[in-house]
Amino acid sequence: MFKDRTAAGRELAGHLLRYRDQNPLVLALPRGGVPVAYEIARALAAPLDIVVVRKLGAPGQPELGIGAVVDGDHPQAVFNPALMDELGVSKDYLEREVERELKEVARRQAAYRGGRAPEQAEGRTVIVVDDGIATGGSVQAALRGIRRGRPKRLVLAVPVAPPDTLELLRPEVDEIVCLATPEPFGAVGSFYKNFEQTSDAEVVRLLDAAHEALSHSPGLPHSRG
Repeated sequence: MFKDRTAAGRELAGHLLRYRDQNPLVLALPRGGVPVAYEIARALAAPLDIVVVRKLGAPGQPELGIGAVVDGDHPQAVFNPALMDELGVSKDYLEREVERELKEVARRQAAYRGGRAPEQAEGRTVIVVDDGIATGGSVQAALRGIRRGRPKRLVLAVPVAPPDTLELLRPEVDEIVCLATPEPFGAVGSFYKNFEQTSDAEVVRLLDAAHEALSHSPGLPHSRG
């Protein structure tokens, strides 16, 4: 049980300090991954950026994910073929859904970064952070998109995730750092005492603070608890 995302990030950072001198880049999945990633970036004196992933909703059932899409220099989509076949998802629908969600990804990237150019992954140790993983579809899309940016090493760092999901994601990365792998799993929020939704404003504040602090000193200030 973690107190909140900030506490989880500080604990996770302690397991990643060996990367401090390896030109690391910390990428967070917004919104909940940002407070966790901020603490890791602060501890490693590393740049903090985002990787925005959007779920692809099923026809007439937008909350039912048939895949996920991530944008960047190398847009990447991950699909659930079995579910798509079961629902009879057409190629035209899928193309429209991907295009629509890529536009939303681009909008969020612009809103969160405030005009800053995205950090480049090529040749760097990239640490991808979320506040927890359940099924792993969105994270898988993010990792595949980042991998196409040719990082030197790709690390997935999360406070909590089920063992079977980590096994699904293991081929996508060079290393997984996860503090807790409980079974049965349930929801990510059940492992936090405080799991209030992270706002867009908080995402922007933390990204701005990380950028500003790194430009003036080798360390980052603490986030709010």
